[in-house]
Amino acid sequence: MKLRSREVVAGLEGLPRRALLKADGLTDADIERPLVAVANSYNQVVPGHLHLSELAREVASGIRAAGATPLEFNTIGICDGIAMGTRGMCFSLPSREVIADSLELMLEAHRFDAVVAIASCDKIVPGMLMALGRVDIPAIVLTGGPMMPGEWRGQPLDVISAFEAVGAVKAGKLSEREAKEIEDRCCPGCGSCAGLFTANTMACLTEALGMSLPGVGTAHAVDAKKVRLARQTGRQAVELLRRWIRPSDIMTRAAFENAVIVDLALGGSTNTVLHLPAIAREVGVKLCLDVFDRLSRRTPNICNLRPSGKHVMLDLERAGGVPAVMKRLGKLIRGSPLTVTGRRVRDNLKFVRPPGPEIVRPLTRPHHREGSISILYGNLAPKGAVVKYAGVAPRMLRHRGPVRVFDCEEDAVKAILSKRVKRGDVVVIRYEGPKGGPGMREMLAPTAAIMGMGLGDSVALVTDGRFSGGTRGACVGHVCPEAADGGPIAAVREGDKILVDIRRRRVDLLVPDAEIKARLAKFKPPEPRVKKGYLSLYSRTVSSAAEGAIRR
Repeated sequence: MKLRSREVVAGLEGLPRRALLKADGLTDADIERPLVAVANSYNQVVPGHLHLSELAREVASGIRAAGATPLEFNTIGICDGIAMGTRGMCFSLPSREVIADSLELMLEAHRFDAVVAIASCDKIVPGMLMALGRVDIPAIVLTGGPMMPGEWRGQPLDVISAFEAVGAVKAGKLSEREAKEIEDRCCPGCGSCAGLFTANTMACLTEALGMSLPGVGTAHAVDAKKVRLARQTGRQAVELLRRWIRPSDIMTRAAFENAVIVDLALGGSTNTVLHLPAIAREVGVKLCLDVFDRLSRRTPNICNLRPSGKHVMLDLERAGGVPAVMKRLGKLIRGSPLTVTGRRVRDNLKFVRPPGPEIVRPLTRPHHREGSISILYGNLAPKGAVVKYAGVAPRMLRHRGPVRVFDCEEDAVKAILSKRVKRGDVVVIRYEGPKGGPGMREMLAPTAAIMGMGLGDSVALVTDGRFSGGTRGACVGHVCPEAADGGPIAAVREGDKILVDIRRRRVDLLVPDAEIKARLAKFKPPEPRVKKGYLSLYSRTVSSAAEGAIRR
């Protein structure tokens, strides 16, 4: 067993360092055992994190039972839902890099032997996975689990119900009293919001990658099953250390392709197109946009989860969770990758019972013949753009319309809610990319407003920003190059026409190429929106969305 902690505690030279650890309450016996970090993102702000301190206690008990010593520390966590639609959302994606850095700093500085990462929500899970790949000591992830769905008039609710209620009230489809009832009922307790939004997508993909135990991704926050899995996770961390199984042994090219295939089959968030390449980079795997599109063309979408469908995460859990989906996918899934169980994917799936046909459909009867995410190219996005195919109404798979162009999210939301956006329009929101935002804000407020106003079957949205995992509709994001870098989206003018053709994987500005070139020749980069603090540093160092919005 390789123990990095001996650098800290062994020999006469380790005496003062042992003394400091004894100030923490550790005994000689504790110090002699392997030191296992419990990296937690518990806080009292994010609903998905409220219960993580309780799970950390169970993880620690599992570590002790396996003969090692747990030591807990915390990192930050931002709630996208609370930040949504405000300048606060500019800080969400950039926080991923801070989370990765904070774990790396703690794990390396204190020479931990292994680590359990406890996380929920959108940027925290990928940030931790990035750090685990970077440091590459034995590691395992415990995700916090979904929130239970709310209920109103016999229908399941989640946080997207609240966002869409705003537009519904403005459109006269819902009274303010009814909206208040939705507000009070849609988020009934701790956990990651109840649909297949980014948080739960990343939890499922962490399991599909092999970095968490089978069943962890969909075990709900309030379920005692999660407590049992937490204790088991702690024990397994020590077993991984004993066998010296590291993230680089698990997160291989084949494992990432398995995760992408599960994402496409489930109908997951488009944010995975940012996060999976960023995680893969940390273990030396190049995962470009074309991988998502290539796999999408041969992976059927077999689940119908909110926001694109009617089912919630509780339905998927009862159907068998991620193992059931992987079992259903059969030969599309590579069986060779190693997992944190110490066994290979094929061995983990050997005794999984095939799911029922309603929640996880057979491959012969999918919701869509192709996967849920498509990569679009064209003169508006020469380096690519992303759309959630599964969330688009059939009549909007090909849409041509006049442009309403806005240089920030707030202006677009005001126009939509004041009914200045008409049926047939294409809303363009630019200067919201990783550099221009800065921070590449999620666009849930305008997309939810479009749906709430009843325009989802007639209005498309195109942006160099990104979308919430809760977004649905004909929404094309991650347009690259972004406007702040002089991409073609900077040349769009009010009244131009745009064609979005998802089946043909195209997004085009219907203006002669010579005219676009002439407009861009006059382009002057705008003054940075932020000139100090972390966002200023981020905007100067971040790569394009096509590369995962990683730091250069």
